[in-house]
Amino acid sequence: MKVTPFYGCMIPIKYPQMEAAFKRTMPNLGVELIELEGFTCCPDPIFFKAKDVLGWLTVAARNLCVAEEAGMDIVTLCSGCTATLKEAVFLLAEDEDLKKKVNKRLAKIGKEYKGTTKVEHAVVVIRDELGIDRVRESVTRPLEGVKVAIHYGCHLLKPSQIMHVDDADYPSILEDLVDATGATPVSHEEELLCCGKGCIDDDMPLDMVYSIFSSIRDSGADCMGLICPTCFSSFDLGQIVVGRKRDTKFDIPVIYYFQLLGLAQGLSAEDVGLGLHKVKADRVLERVGAV
Repeated sequence: MKVTPFYGCMIPIKYPQMEAAFKRTMPNLGVELIELEGFTCCPDPIFFKAKDVLGWLTVAARNLCVAEEAGMDIVTLCSGCTATLKEAVFLLAEDEDLKKKVNKRLAKIGKEYKGTTKVEHAVVVIRDELGIDRVRESVTRPLEGVKVAIHYGCHLLKPSQIMHVDDADYPSILEDLVDATGATPVSHEEELLCCGKGCIDDDMPLDMVYSIFSSIRDSGADCMGLICPTCFSSFDLGQIVVGRKRDTKFDIPVIYYFQLLGLAQGLSAEDVGLGLHKVKADRVLERVGAV
């Protein structure tokens, strides 16, 4: 299977370990990555979109044009990128006048959006195109005994009429993918709560992080598992900030799904970049013999 990855801007710039983990795990699933030049920021589905919808759509459509011209579909690694690109596809298919306005702008750089490219997050491609059993077959070092608290975030699941990923209230895709690594997925009371990154208020995001990590601590999980770099930015450093302000300490490692998968496939902590995280995953590594 051949796919074209869309890394967005946050992963290559701030969290290259996520890109590295994805690139190292995909060949073990029989996936060939076709890298394309010309992608830019998706752009951001919250602030940019709120400021200038037409500009936001035009930039998104230009990214889609890059894949269209190569005859490829897009596989995303970031929930925000997924939300932007899938919503752009949806809106431009629903509104022909809007599509004409966007193409009028794109014509200035010699591009035309036609609507032939599909967009899916990598975890959806694995579930729907490869199958969960393919993940299990790639595992050489099962993460037995590791309890992973699931965090979905907002953009992978909602709006459900556009994303079509899972039941927005009772999702299971991440539980199934974590289970396939040999780890134990752990549900907790706040697993569907927003990370708070889009809030303007300074205190609200910290309150959300506190609620989420209190819930995870109560669940007895060893780490948090997620698939969104924006959520990761809220949680890895965020739990330290919250701990200082609330006079508590969580010490709960936050691990991107493809890093967990890499460990299960026998890669080292260095291979998947866990040493770059603020909150270290030493107890997880010790449990699976990956120190």
